[in-house]
Amino acid sequence: MKFSDLPTPCYVIDEQALIKNLEILKGVQDRTGCKILLAQKAFSAYCTYPLISKYLSGTTASGLYEAKLGYEYFGKETHVFAPAFKDDEFSQLAKICNHIVFNSFSQLEKFRPVWERNNISVGIRINPEFSTQEGHEIYDPCAYGSRLGVTKANFQPCLLKNVDGFHFHTLCEQNSYDLIKTFYAAEKSFGEYFYNAKWLNLGGGHHITRRDYDIKALEDLIIYIKQKYDVEVYLEPGEAVALNAGYLITEVMDIVQNGLDILILDISAACHMPDVLEMPYRPPLKNSGEAGEKKFTYRLSSCTCLAGDVIGDYSFDDEIKIGDRLVFEDMAIYSMVKNNTFNGMPLPSIVLMHSEDNCEIIKRFSYDDFRERLS
Repeated sequence: MKFSDLPTPCYVIDEQALIKNLEILKGVQDRTGCKILLAQKAFSAYCTYPLISKYLSGTTASGLYEAKLGYEYFGKETHVFAPAFKDDEFSQLAKICNHIVFNSFSQLEKFRPVWERNNISVGIRINPEFSTQEGHEIYDPCAYGSRLGVTKANFQPCLLKNVDGFHFHTLCEQNSYDLIKTFYAAEKSFGEYFYNAKWLNLGGGHHITRRDYDIKALEDLIIYIKQKYDVEVYLEPGEAVALNAGYLITEVMDIVQNGLDILILDISAACHMPDVLEMPYRPPLKNSGEAGEKKFTYRLSSCTCLAGDVIGDYSFDDEIKIGDRLVFEDMAIYSMVKNNTFNGMPLPSIVLMHSEDNCEIIKRFSYDDFRERLS
């Protein structure tokens, strides 16, 4: 099926853009000897796992279900971190995970008999207490009162027996400079323990595949760490894997007027692109500009009953009409993994685009998907 003929709404994964990102990430691995994992919390389209597994070293998960998905469909290494684990879930994780990262020493000790018996490589998540976030406070694990990671004041070196590594994750859509500063902060607080470690995991939030990302600075840091501490270095980006590798196609259902022209679309910010309301985030829209930049300005909204379900104000060179199709860009990440069926909104289909003339509909959703989530 051609891209122009796809039904709406639908998410489209651009296979060629995905490969371009993966080649960049593999280059970092090849030049530094580090291992890069897919953070499934950002992108879990497992139809692409056979492709991604040709380039990356494994997956990382935020809980049992993601870990199972990575184990079953990706192969290679399976890592997991969660703020806390349930007993029955941990027994399952112990059977499928190579690495398990604990958020506290109490969790480490609670499950010590299990992970030692299963010969799992375990680590502790540390909190460098070094914030680099601006405008993304909801994603700042170093904020005051954060539950994520052990601070220096709460660190218990007496409990490090058989602990192989340390993990921190503090970034969100950031360049390598913030990682470098964060690592030196972590090194200042915890560096004495790195000498006895087997691995260090620098977490995610690295926008490695973004055009302005300083890859050389990242590689220099990785090499410095490996040479100084003789450890395996892990990175676990999610967004960088599928950055700018997806679209969300929508149709204009109606146009209403209240101070400005408002497009009613067959998608929803609340349901299909939640980061628009949570971050907030302005998704790029093909052939559009900022409000007032081009001749025709419209407010883009959805057909849910939520008054605030608004995507944003965009402008266009040409007048928009009912039935026109709009294409949101950079919609592979944090979309399919976060969408929901509020208001009974249908979930967009999932499409894998091999080329513009060869699009494969991987998944269609129906009323049954809405019903089966309820009781």
